[in-house]
Amino acid sequence: MEVLLREFASHIALAAELICVLIVAAGSVITLLRLGISIAQAKVTDQPTRRAIFVGFAGWIILALEFALGADIVRSAIAPTWDDIGQLAAIAAIRTGLNYFLERDVETFSRSKAQGPI
Repeated sequence: MEVLLREFASHIALAAELICVLIVAAGSVITLLRLGISIAQAKVTDQPTRRAIFVGFAGWIILALEFALGADIVRSAIAPTWDDIGQLAAIAAIRTGLNYFLERDVETFSRSKAQGPI
């Protein structure tokens, strides 16, 4: 039964990792398109435009990080060793830290954009 559960968890984790890759790919394409439009309109030197493009891509990365962390959790959920738990803790800490700072940056940008220019 454990072998069957481990196999099922492996497929779920692989699906979550595939979703993570697809999210990063979609975010990259959209960001490149936005950057190309910005260059074509000669707005690439405009700080708010560059910041909006960065924040848009950061949103995609935040979503991808959530799926990547989910995949790691699923992969190590079935009879983990202490080594697996330690690796998961390190990965979770790094990804959670990245996620926290990206979300904080996105929120700061959103608040400053809502307030408008001073």
